[in-house]
Amino acid sequence: MTKALAPRSRKVRVLATLGPASSDPEMIATLFQAGADAFRINMSHGDQASKVPLIQAIRGMEARFNRPTTILADLQGPKLRVGKFEGGRTVLETGSTFVLDRDPTPGDATRVELPHREIFAAIEPGARLLLDDGKLVLRVADHDADRIVTLVEVGGALSNNKGLNVPDVVLPMAALTPKDRSDLAFAVEQGVDWIALSFVQRPEDLMEARGLIKGKAALLAKIEKPAAIDRLDEIVEQCDGVMVARGDLGVELPPQAVPPLQKRIVEVARRMGRPVVVATQMLESMIQSPSPTRAEVSDVATAIYDGADAIMLSAESAAGSWPVESVAMMNAIGVSVEGDPAHGDRVHFTVMKPDPTTADAMAEAAKSIARTTSAKAIICFTTSGSTARRVARERPPVPILVLTPQAETARRLGLLWGCHAVHTRDVESFEEMVAKSKRMALRHGIAAAGDQVIIMAGVPFRTPGSTNVLHVTRLTGDELEKYGEDRAEA
Repeated sequence: MTKALAPRSRKVRVLATLGPASSDPEMIATLFQAGADAFRINMSHGDQASKVPLIQAIRGMEARFNRPTTILADLQGPKLRVGKFEGGRTVLETGSTFVLDRDPTPGDATRVELPHREIFAAIEPGARLLLDDGKLVLRVADHDADRIVTLVEVGGALSNNKGLNVPDVVLPMAALTPKDRSDLAFAVEQGVDWIALSFVQRPEDLMEARGLIKGKAALLAKIEKPAAIDRLDEIVEQCDGVMVARGDLGVELPPQAVPPLQKRIVEVARRMGRPVVVATQMLESMIQSPSPTRAEVSDVATAIYDGADAIMLSAESAAGSWPVESVAMMNAIGVSVEGDPAHGDRVHFTVMKPDPTTADAMAEAAKSIARTTSAKAIICFTTSGSTARRVARERPPVPILVLTPQAETARRLGLLWGCHAVHTRDVESFEEMVAKSKRMALRHGIAAAGDQVIIMAGVPFRTPGSTNVLHVTRLTGDELEKYGEDRAEA
């Protein structure tokens, strides 16, 4: 085992998707060294067996670098698709009539099968149907139990099994398909840290996944349906984290509607203390180019200024020609933005009012003390991670060193703003807590001789949700020599 790497110099986290361009163990390690804090495994592509080596490679790298590393398994969700066409494709003319029906016979320019009976039951006249990522637009004129008659508003070429979006209607579909249930069970068995649920429409969609996970992973809701916006607060309340999934959200809504919604989702998630990931097309041009456009850099910077916990790479790191450069660019943007003297004020533009609890009041106080005393770090002792989430919600101006006896908790915190998690033995007394905090601050390079640190914990120890201690202490710099090297805590 090598010596633990120093914490990142930035607080925003980088989530990198793995794929054909980044499936080799050495490449995964290189992405980590370039700045990736967490890795996304997309269950939409490949079979379950192909994911096992990825998970093993991440865990092997975790041991190699002595740092808990986050794995997020992203479920495919209920993908809607049209059927097949005679000859494999057709062309829909703008202004023509086009019918979607239950007939499995190959379609043509006048009709095609739609193998989703839920849509026939829920659709309404005037609703839009978007085909092939929104390239074609249909407007519903009439419907019954077996046919939907539409007017083609935007035509074009259409081929077999292209995707269908229904933005104007809440569909009575389960959020988990049989494939998703199988993939979820597999991911939990493999010990992933987060499960991402796709196409969430309502808070009830999260219930089944929560029941199947049984507390063995954290649950992240992907906000990519307009219907989810209508019940956003309820959805965020029911999950452990949120993703602004701008891909499908940008298909079902006008492009100009997405930026305000992104800010709203980030604000709601931050207010409720849930980590929020901004995803899709962040550095899209780097799939083919070694450098991004200035607009893409500005887009990433905006998410960081808004206070997002994590920024995500999709095809850039999964299938692009420049995966390492993409991660390094995300890291560089984060360092640059957070080095802006105005960054702190912009991050706190969203006012966070603490809940009327002791733990929230102490988290707010820790942030204030850090600002006033120029303390170098806030050190949290936690079992469940709740103390760390409360502190991160305040977006303090210093790093958050999280000490936990639970490896699962340390790994889940990889999506949380500003947190450097360490899996370590628990403490038994106040004195041991202070001594351990000092040693860890020195060992992980977040403080030095003469620096002050702020410690948060709960007494009695090992009692989740009991945060009630806030202590400020100064390092002498000889704590490692004085107390000796305890390898079990590193």
